[in-house]
Amino acid sequence: MRVLSGIQPTGRFHWGNYFGAIRQYIDLQYEAEDAFYFIANLHALTTVRDRDELAGLTMDAALDLLALGLEPDKATLFVQSDVPEVSELCWLLMTGAPLGLLERCHAYKDKKARGISADAGLFAYPVLMAADILAYDSDTIPVGEDQGQHIEVCRDLAASFNHHYGETFVMPKAKIIDTTARVPGIDGEKMSKSYNNILALFEEPKVLRKQIMRIKTDSRPMEDPKEPDDDHLFQLYSLFANDEQREEMAAKYRHGGFGYGEVKKALADLAIDYFDGPRQKRLELEADPERVRKILADGAKRASEKAGEVLRRAQKACGVKI
Repeated sequence: MRVLSGIQPTGRFHWGNYFGAIRQYIDLQYEAEDAFYFIANLHALTTVRDRDELAGLTMDAALDLLALGLEPDKATLFVQSDVPEVSELCWLLMTGAPLGLLERCHAYKDKKARGISADAGLFAYPVLMAADILAYDSDTIPVGEDQGQHIEVCRDLAASFNHHYGETFVMPKAKIIDTTARVPGIDGEKMSKSYNNILALFEEPKVLRKQIMRIKTDSRPMEDPKEPDDDHLFQLYSLFANDEQREEMAAKYRHGGFGYGEVKKALADLAIDYFDGPRQKRLELEADPERVRKILADGAKRASEKAGEVLRRAQKACGVKI
């Protein structure tokens, strides 16, 4: 099994990113024979238009992934733009990409439906995503259920190329990961940078505790019993609690006679403890940026070797290399 996954550096990672996807992606490095993980800075250009911001967020993403447990000796970590073969492969795929197929893609359709201007980068990014996948002969792509369309577009483009030029690309398959853990933000809505309601993964403990204490709750009296599964504060607590802690807290909800401040304090204690190890590791990595750059450079070298092999195969197949 060769796994590939990419993540855009469009902002600092938060609890929703981690529990919804990153944790599962990192776990897969132990199951795969080979794994490629890249920081999708070329994709991020469709939304981040500040040079220093993009560069900083790219380094932050590398620090976060390494601190959270991605191991360079088990998985290849690299920056997307450091593998130029992917951009060239993208053009080969673009020449055979039907306009109708790209017009049906969710991100482009959603922007048009909301009357938001969409640039050519957004329109064509599914083709670049297909190149990302196909460049490494990836056969397993971990995604949430809502992202299955991306893999279908990739498969359509690969199948079309293979039909015209002979068997060239490995056909990838989606591995649907469990994203059922609901991660609400501090306002109870889905945690998202767009809603400005996030809890950052590596926030300073004192700051994080203050943010948690400001989480919105309802105004029901303390003595009233409450259904825990309907409460976003309990859902956040459940992300970190073990079974015994979760059942004990659920019993308090159903019995009543407690304050939300008690839950917030317990949540803060668990969350700070949970991320303490990764936080310390991140500080160590942050103090040694050359080490991180070397990890990324080594990863890019290995990724380029594989992508170059696939690109030459595709070039010979379609006749642009003789």
